[in-house]
Amino acid sequence: MQTEVFSEIFPLLSTANPQTLEWLLNVAIEHEYPTGRAVLMEDAWGNAVYFVVSGWVKVRRTCGDDSVALAILGRGDFFGEMAILDESPRSTDVIALSPVKLLSISRERFIQILFKDPQLHHRMLQLMVRRLRQINQRLQIRSSPPAVKLAHTLVSLGESYGQKSDQGKEIFNIPFKDLAEVTEISVEETTKIMEKLHDKGWIKIDSVNDIIYLINFKQLLNLAGKI
Repeated sequence: MQTEVFSEIFPLLSTANPQTLEWLLNVAIEHEYPTGRAVLMEDAWGNAVYFVVSGWVKVRRTCGDDSVALAILGRGDFFGEMAILDESPRSTDVIALSPVKLLSISRERFIQILFKDPQLHHRMLQLMVRRLRQINQRLQIRSSPPAVKLAHTLVSLGESYGQKSDQGKEIFNIPFKDLAEVTEISVEETTKIMEKLHDKGWIKIDSVNDIIYLINFKQLLNLAGKI
């Protein structure tokens, strides 16, 4: 992978200098996982930072045999940075929702480069603050109707990871159970709302190719209360 492509895929690296990008690519390790495979188990947090080159993953909280999806991440995102910085144990796993390609950079090497490149350090802080704001937004709409909350989730996924197509922004056809858990509504509510959005022509679900098309993004934004 060329450094230009590396910085284009990952917003975190958009301000890093060319030497930093080249160094990161040289020390990064490539990984590929099939759908359903555990990408990162709870006892492995803190060992490395992971970058999603392609595909989709979910971060889930585990408690015994029970698990709940906390977040869904796609191409261009990263995870594992907080465990590296605070060195605290985690009770979460990362699971591949689709075939996924990752790059990992060990804790020692990533911290080393943060000290060497202040622009990368600053950019990382910016993105972590953005994540905190997204969490605050979710808290603010916690008491909103299920349709508003689900629209907010779809819009956030579309804004963060959506790819442009002739039928609107396209995202992965996330299982309704995971979509419901991340949105904090029931699977039944998720199913009914997605069917209504499909009937209205705001979204289109392509089960064969595992794609959700966000056709009427403006209406979804309006429903989510972002306009």
